[in-house]
Amino acid sequence: MINIQEITKIYSSKKGDVIALNEVDLQIPKNIFVLIKGPSGCGKSTLLFTIGGMLKPSSGKIEVFGKAPYQLSEKERTLFLSTQLGFVFQSYHLVPYLNVLENILLSKRAGNKTVTAEQAKKLAQELNIEDRLKHYPSELSIGEKQRVALARALIINPQLILADEPTGNLDPENTQEVLNHLEKFHQAGGSVIMVSHGNEADELADITISMGKGKITNIKTK
Repeated sequence: MINIQEITKIYSSKKGDVIALNEVDLQIPKNIFVLIKGPSGCGKSTLLFTIGGMLKPSSGKIEVFGKAPYQLSEKERTLFLSTQLGFVFQSYHLVPYLNVLENILLSKRAGNKTVTAEQAKKLAQELNIEDRLKHYPSELSIGEKQRVALARALIINPQLILADEPTGNLDPENTQEVLNHLEKFHQAGGSVIMVSHGNEADELADITISMGKGKITNIKTK
């Protein structure tokens, strides 16, 4: 599914270069739940965004579902990513002037998959936010915002969900609800790559990747 060969990502600053990823090699098969862990600044989110086609590496090769996203045209990459990958961020990335239903349906504008309001409403019901569809992000709790973001990722029925600290701001109850839906997606045949500081998803992971200073330090398989 995902093949990474000697990926390096270097950020330049006035204080000098910062190596966020240092010749990372990684192969991830299909239909698997992957957890990426490590201290702040170790490169785990950089690796996730690189896999997701949002952060071009300084060097190295990457293939996702047989395609090299950074060799595609911008239009081709946008179409590929918006139909095959779903993204869930710690900071939600909801559009403040759109209501919940409109935020969930944003994926419809990015890809070519058929997505309907009825599908969005059904998904909202499964995520216990059906009574919030006409509300705006500023009117939602933190847990509700994350469930809206999760619904937006799930509605296109992607092959892969990339989740960057999706439970980092949540209380235990909302954390468990988000994890339950990620696991449900995984059990239905989807793949999940999740970045986390904590241990809440340890039991769900088929593979746990530990990182430090831009390198993979350990890979543990269940």
